[in-house]
Amino acid sequence: MSEIKVSAERDYTVQISNSWRGSLTENVQDRSRVAIIVSESLTSRIQGLDLGSAEVFTFAIPDGEAGKSSSTLIKIWDWLGAAGFTRSDLIVGIGGGAVTDFAGFAAASWLRGLDWIAIPTTVAGAVDAAIGGKTAINSDYGKNLIGAFHSPIKVIIDLDWFTTLTDRDFAAGLAEVVKCGFIADGKILDLIRGKSVSEIRKDLALVQELVERSVKVKGEVVSQDFKESFAREALNYGHTLGHAVELDCGYSMRHGECVAIGMAFMAKLQLDLGLISEDLAADHLQILEDLNLPINYKRESWSKLLAHMAVDKKSRGSSLRFVTISEIGKTDRLENPDPKALYAAYEKVSS
Repeated sequence: MSEIKVSAERDYTVQISNSWRGSLTENVQDRSRVAIIVSESLTSRIQGLDLGSAEVFTFAIPDGEAGKSSSTLIKIWDWLGAAGFTRSDLIVGIGGGAVTDFAGFAAASWLRGLDWIAIPTTVAGAVDAAIGGKTAINSDYGKNLIGAFHSPIKVIIDLDWFTTLTDRDFAAGLAEVVKCGFIADGKILDLIRGKSVSEIRKDLALVQELVERSVKVKGEVVSQDFKESFAREALNYGHTLGHAVELDCGYSMRHGECVAIGMAFMAKLQLDLGLISEDLAADHLQILEDLNLPINYKRESWSKLLAHMAVDKKSRGSSLRFVTISEIGKTDRLENPDPKALYAAYEKVSS
């Protein structure tokens, strides 16, 4: 077992262990009621959950982004009210990033803030969504536009959950790991470079090291800048276009797949603008391709993508902003680039 400390509006630990049930039981000893919010597809895996003297309530929500809706949130509020949840009770989110995003926002909004614990079951959830206290649901106008900063009191990562993932889902999570490599920890890229998804999955020690390094990257950034004033924006490398692609495809693609397209786009844009070297741009594309992640999207969607990016959370007023890198581990911001340059870069990653 290993633990990584995060300091935000509260101090908490991210625990990487092989027994999420045992770890959760240890953290609910003084709770009267515990609400388990879980992906519908995982309900069978939490059957028989015994949390001692705590009364356990289970609420299943649709898998993926479909669960992050206002209608589902209203049902949760009614359910918490009917069950008599008070400020001393606890919410636990078990699932991928969408579930922990949703559970965290439910916790933030009920009685102005209940304690909650995140138990991510996907690579993306473990290294990204469950860490940092950004909680949210989606709007018709974009992803995660309705939310709050509300950190969990604990994050419990059990790598055994990853065995339930398809190669596609595992690879999608690795996109967030790759992002951490480009923005902060080049050793991550050294560990991944030249390897396929199957090769990485077979090496459990490698998987744990990649998770630990990625969590440390996010934990350190969040500890410096909890509410995304500047430093934390670095975590959104590749996400400006990535979130737009998610919205355009109706969330039919995985979040990490969309981020991969966003990073491929940034590689081309930064190369065209002279911000990075040809080798670094090529490194983006090769690593993503080796992981069987997409690096192209529909050419005819550009006008819609541009409109979606205009309401991205990183935008300021009418200013469109992108996170950039000058080299591995060094980030900056690009504000209001020439629209022609944006389209020229997009053409190179469009099909």
